[in-house]
Amino acid sequence: MASIKKLAGQTAWYGISSIFARLLNYLLTPYLTAYLATADYGEMSMLYAAIPFMNVLFTYGMETTFFRFSNKDENEKHVFNTGSLSMLFSTLLFTALIILFRDPIAVLLRVREHPQFITWSAWIIALDALTTLPFAKLRLDSRPRKYAFIRVAGIVLNIAIVVFCYSILPGIAHSHPDSFIARWYDPNMGTGYVIIAGVAMSALSFLLLLPEFLSIRFEWNNKLWKEMILYALPIMVFGFGGVVNETFDRVMLGWWAPGDLHAQKVQVGIYGACYKLSILISLFVQAFRLGAEPFFFKEAKEGDARNTYARVMNYFVIVICSMFLFVMLYIDIWREFIRNRHMWEGLKVVPILLIANMCLGVYYNLSIWYKLSNNTSAGAIITIIGAIITIIINYIFIPQYGYMACAWATLACYGSMMLISYLWGQRVYRVPYNLRKVFYFFTVMLAFYALQSIVVYYTQNLWIHRLTGTILMVAYAGFVLRTEGKELKGLPVIGKYFS
Repeated sequence: MASIKKLAGQTAWYGISSIFARLLNYLLTPYLTAYLATADYGEMSMLYAAIPFMNVLFTYGMETTFFRFSNKDENEKHVFNTGSLSMLFSTLLFTALIILFRDPIAVLLRVREHPQFITWSAWIIALDALTTLPFAKLRLDSRPRKYAFIRVAGIVLNIAIVVFCYSILPGIAHSHPDSFIARWYDPNMGTGYVIIAGVAMSALSFLLLLPEFLSIRFEWNNKLWKEMILYALPIMVFGFGGVVNETFDRVMLGWWAPGDLHAQKVQVGIYGACYKLSILISLFVQAFRLGAEPFFFKEAKEGDARNTYARVMNYFVIVICSMFLFVMLYIDIWREFIRNRHMWEGLKVVPILLIANMCLGVYYNLSIWYKLSNNTSAGAIITIIGAIITIIINYIFIPQYGYMACAWATLACYGSMMLISYLWGQRVYRVPYNLRKVFYFFTVMLAFYALQSIVVYYTQNLWIHRLTGTILMVAYAGFVLRTEGKELKGLPVIGKYFS
């Protein structure tokens, strides 16, 4: 229980920073959907779907590799120095290649009129890559407060620049057209200011991590590097597959959606905005990953590790089921975050995407078996299978069904990955997961959502929707307390409330 308390504490810190930072960024959703046309929002969604794909190439699995090798017999400093130097050299090379071929890349990503967007995006990717291992070192050294501060500070700067560029800068340009600041205003910039804000955010993170970055010593261990690369390359492969599954559907939607280029961007804009409503579960999954990955590696040395992993799974499922209901029982409130009502037509993808992200979170829990057994190629195989499912479903059905195909493809992908990982993992590294409890929580969650859907279908009164949603939310909380109350008492901070 002490180890679970430590995980909960670290996840809380990483979670607070991630959730607070991304919630701040989430507040840009109503802002940007109000200021940007649907097609421009779609253009932004395509660019920010492609950036994670390049992030995988630039980092090539070094983050997880750093955690793994730092917990082996190697000197942590040698691992940090070798990995950081490797990423420094590769980042310089990859950035130069993107800038060199920015015009064809701009055509591919539907921003032919603004090739400079590709150059700016390259700077975001490069700076994020250079801060990957310094951030990982903060996590390994159990310094979540500094980690949280840097993440939140970057998002605050990002928001400030976006608001300035779209709300204040046009007024300055209109009233003082000859001023120095007015020269920065371009009425045809579209989503460009969002990218500029992203560059500033990444640059601030790099500056705040300079002490960690400058601690890198030019000590190259070629034997260690080869071992790290052999471990990291499969992670990079399933990283590519993971990005295809998580974000690249917006790019595929922009390629294959029915209609002309404008209609395709509109489809991407609607899907991208509605995807934001699955943020709560994806936020928790991200926060959990940040705290759990180093925890799982350290916990593996303990004799009761497998039972600990099983208990963690139970807590995780309880949280994500509650989050699903919190979104779907109050969907008429959440939709107000999308200020462009034309985009509301895509709200039907939200429950599908929420369940898909739940499957992804469970998969991350299950994935510990191949990381601990140094069988990262298994993770690559599973993720590639998921990516193939995503691409096939999207390629076949996007031309007819548009963004709905993307939502179902995401669910099919993550559901398949979860199932394959469980069946394979139990043969290699058996963990006594309580499947009966997991299915029990999920089934009750779906039943409550179905009841609310019936109420919404037969009544148009929003206050009735909110009343029944609240009743069902409280009922689910009571169900959790009745089934898991004794276990929940042992958790830190919140455990005292279950006494």
